[in-house]
Amino acid sequence: MDPNETAHDDATLHLDADHEGEVSPADVAVGVVIGRTSEFFDFFVFAVASVLVFPARVFPYADPAVGTMFCFAIFALAFVARPFGTVLFNHVDRRHGKNARLTTALFMLGTATVLLGFLPKYETIGHWSAAILIGLRLLQGLAIGGSWDGLASLLALDAPDNRKSYYTMVPQIGAATGFLVATGLFAYFLAVLSPEDFYDWGWRYPFFVAFAINVVALFARLRLVVTPEYARLFRARELQPEPILQTVRAEAPTIVLGTFIPLSTFALFHMMTVFPLSWIFLYTDEEPWRFLTIASVASAFFLAGIVASGWLTDRFGRMNLLKICALLTGAFSGFAPQFLDGGLLGEIFFTFSGFALLGVCFGQSSGVVADRFSKHFRYTGSAITSDMAWLFGAGFAPLAALLLSSYFGLIAAGAYLLSGAICTLIALSVAKRYRRTPDETA
Repeated sequence: MDPNETAHDDATLHLDADHEGEVSPADVAVGVVIGRTSEFFDFFVFAVASVLVFPARVFPYADPAVGTMFCFAIFALAFVARPFGTVLFNHVDRRHGKNARLTTALFMLGTATVLLGFLPKYETIGHWSAAILIGLRLLQGLAIGGSWDGLASLLALDAPDNRKSYYTMVPQIGAATGFLVATGLFAYFLAVLSPEDFYDWGWRYPFFVAFAINVVALFARLRLVVTPEYARLFRARELQPEPILQTVRAEAPTIVLGTFIPLSTFALFHMMTVFPLSWIFLYTDEEPWRFLTIASVASAFFLAGIVASGWLTDRFGRMNLLKICALLTGAFSGFAPQFLDGGLLGEIFFTFSGFALLGVCFGQSSGVVADRFSKHFRYTGSAITSDMAWLFGAGFAPLAALLLSSYFGLIAAGAYLLSGAICTLIALSVAKRYRRTPDETA
């Protein structure tokens, strides 16, 4: 899920013979995928409800399009809160360890998501409904900032030298699986329930499922990070939290590069996963459950693209692949969004082709500058860069795309995506010229 949670190192570290066994990157991979799936599921459930449920429930007095824009603005608040969560839980990590950090953050995330399922209507408590929605969304953002565990960095550092590209893409699989489960659940309840039953109680169930998924994710990750063996690995790899301000002062250029290099990927991410449903729901006669079903099937293309990115990176190199992806995203932005108005076949083409492209882009968006951090600041620097990249690249993308397309048509949403591709190409050009010396990264 995160653009800079991975790092590069030539060595592969194993446990000494007196420990219980050898550390397996596959074990770390399982924990990472489960953790990322839970986080993405929570966010996608909120995103779908921001189109189908919250506008009518919280802003019934507003035009449906305006109400959806209000909800997308609230959706963006989590990305604003996320860096503050990193600051807060970085302190918890340094004082009390990763056990306390993960337990607190994931229970906060799960609790906030479940409470959204009990959100009262505007007709019941008036504007307090919007206030509660805002408060719970901010809690989600704080919790996501705190749930960063460094396991993806450890995974890439400890992976075999000839499979580092493969292990870099593994954490991104959680996005495809989280999207599949979230859209699949909503599609099912929309298809089998009457509109009255869905809006009365059916929409709540995906939020309740989130708590169970978060509990599973918590134990899967704690099983790894609290053991002496993994604590030893984190120390050996220098994956330890450092003060935020000190990290920013020392690593500001790298953080800025890491924020803007994956911009096109993250803009495409929410242009594919969040915005299309809002357009279909507001401006076409398409049944939402049918489009959600198409999107669920398209998650297979998303997953295939993520897996293929490992092979493509080995062939072309990560920076070259990201440049190619930015160029393809720019080309995609020029014509593909208009297919959302092309009926069933147009929607299928848009979702399938867009998700395949997104998978390749997203699969290698992790760690593009992580090896430029000095080892001392790599853990905290990667977390900060991840927060900033999601905030600038994805946080406001659904709101901007819906606002532009509502007034100027789908071509304007494509122009917004094109601007992200241009920013990525500029950042890649700067990164090519900005190289730290080996002494600075040692």
